[in-house]
Amino acid sequence: MSWIILIASGVLEAVWATALGKSEGFTKLWPSIIFGVALVVSMGGLAWAMRDISTGTAYAVWVGIGASLTVAWAMITGDTDVSWVKILLLVGLVGCIVGLKLVDTGH
Repeated sequence: MSWIILIASGVLEAVWATALGKSEGFTKLWPSIIFGVALVVSMGGLAWAMRDISTGTAYAVWVGIGASLTVAWAMITGDTDVSWVKILLLVGLVGCIVGLKLVDTGH
């Protein structure tokens, strides 16, 4: 269950990171609200998952999921350029995240 919560929290990290960018310095209401809610739930899920998953692994997986989804979403929506190098780097990042999950023994 901890891994499911951690993955969901990583997805929410991408949500709050994207909303933060769209809030334009907290001058837009709805992106600012989405940022705040997603941030609190994402951090809460990370904290909950860390009860069973080692801190280093949990944090690296959480950041990796959030970063890779944030970049992927930016490429899909046209906010950033798409390149084969970026795609290969994201695939490598996801591979490393999966690797961390496979070698984690917990606390």
